[in-house]
Amino acid sequence: MDIIAALTDSPTPRQYWGKVEDREFIKLQLSPIWVQLKLPSKDGKHYKTDCVNTKSAFRLIQSIPSKKAEPFKQWLSQVGKERLDEIENPELAQARMKEIYEKKGYPKDWIDKRMRGIAIRQNLTDEWKERGMEEQRDFAILTAEISKATFGITPSEYKNHKNLPEKSKANLRDHMDDLELIFTMLGERMTTEISKEEEPDTFDENKGVAKRGGKVA
Repeated sequence: MDIIAALTDSPTPRQYWGKVEDREFIKLQLSPIWVQLKLPSKDGKHYKTDCVNTKSAFRLIQSIPSKKAEPFKQWLSQVGKERLDEIENPELAQARMKEIYEKKGYPKDWIDKRMRGIAIRQNLTDEWKERGMEEQRDFAILTAEISKATFGITPSEYKNHKNLPEKSKANLRDHMDDLELIFTMLGERMTTEISKEEEPDTFDENKGVAKRGGKVA
């Protein structure tokens, strides 16, 4: 209802949402994009309230015929086109990533290291998959082993060191300086090389390789 109120200036956003809900989802028998969470009200009590995540918020915006919603719809169309272009030509995705970092104010030398680090990280995760590691949890544990051996702390502890909220979506590596990125790349590259040479086939063996790769760094 907050989104609808902002995009439509409707004096009755609750009723407006009811019409959108019925027209866009119930009548078409589509899966609901919202969940109900108990949120505090002005009277101090908590009531079940329709809520959406970011993805569903964009879907809701698409359902609102409003001049204020139109710029968001145009932007979503542009993003969709860009993603299709990048599927056909992956180099465009790399160029877009560089442009994003430039707009955030990162220096060119740092951006080059960051991009190289992304490629090295991808090679490492591909190698882990070859060794039978598939779960994100496995990747996180192995990454923590490299970090502990390289820097003496886990990624979550590193976030605290950088004053980043532990559960935030902030990427730790975007807050590393040049040397930190270099040592991170070295640890992950060495882990990949050792793994390719020894071909560990158990999780514990992969942990051992991760520690040794980190120790090199």
